Amino acid sequence: MKIGVDTFIWTEVFTDKDIWIIKKAEELGFQAIDFAIAHPETFPTEKVIKELQGRSLQAVTSTTLNAENSLISPDKAIRENGIQSLKQLIGINKAIGSNILGGVNYAGWGCLTGKPRTEEEWSNSVNAMREAAEYAVKVHPALKICVEPVNRFETHFINTAADGVKYCKDVGTKNMAVHLDCFHMIREETSYTEAVKTCGKEFLGYVHVCENNRGIPGTGLVPFKEFFTALKEIGYSGPCVIESFDPGFEELNEQCAIWRKFADTGEELAVKGLANLREIAIEAGA
Repeated sequence: MKIGVDTFIWTEVFTDKDIWIIKKAEELGFQAIDFAIAHPETFPTEKVIKELQGRSLQAVTSTTLNAENSLISPDKAIRENGIQSLKQLIGINKAIGSNILGGVNYAGWGCLTGKPRTEEEWSNSVNAMREAAEYAVKVHPALKICVEPVNRFETHFINTAADGVKYCKDVGTKNMAVHLDCFHMIREETSYTEAVKTCGKEFLGYVHVCENNRGIPGTGLVPFKEFFTALKEIGYSGPCVIESFDPGFEELNEQCAIWRKFADTGEELAVKGLANLREIAIEAGA
């Protein structure tokens, strides 16, 4: 099992000043690094390419859309903004050698309507995503676009593994997959094993290993041994990435309701989580 770390552990928006994080992640023993890219227009692609050279880290990315580029919007211009954002992210992924684009890439993160999703929203998002996915097939055929089911307080659109699989099937391209996150799963699924099996090897493309309170993985309620066993059973071979946030962040903490520290630093949380998850993975034979 390849355990990675999200750049959110150290920074809210990855820019030139954060290039040092790449070397630090490798020094701490992580095998993958997830570049969280909510603002692709400011991402320092060329410097990241240079810093990744000669390193063993697997690069992946995740993103969130917003009210101005949500694929579920009734406004065609806003949906087009989302398609262009995804195309820009696809280019970044190709450039840095990443074959995974995860996250809330199908709707505006935190943009709740106060109602269940509608057929119109579903059609809008699926059709817009299909355009982006078909573009990816042409320019970066190795890329998997992985949709992340998140909890009901962050979206009304895709909350469960079953939702994610249905979405991928409706988009209909072979480069669509599901991005499971343990934090969201404990709120929306009835079984970690069944959620993994619902995706299966065909549709499970990416995993975030977050604790139920976003604290140190392995110290809370998430049944990681069960989860890792299920991943092994379906033959999942992608990275399992630790994601959490520092209470000093602004935009993220408002969206994620992070009001207290779970470790003195985000780095401490990640390092202790890495040790815990390695031990659990060994117990699970993963």
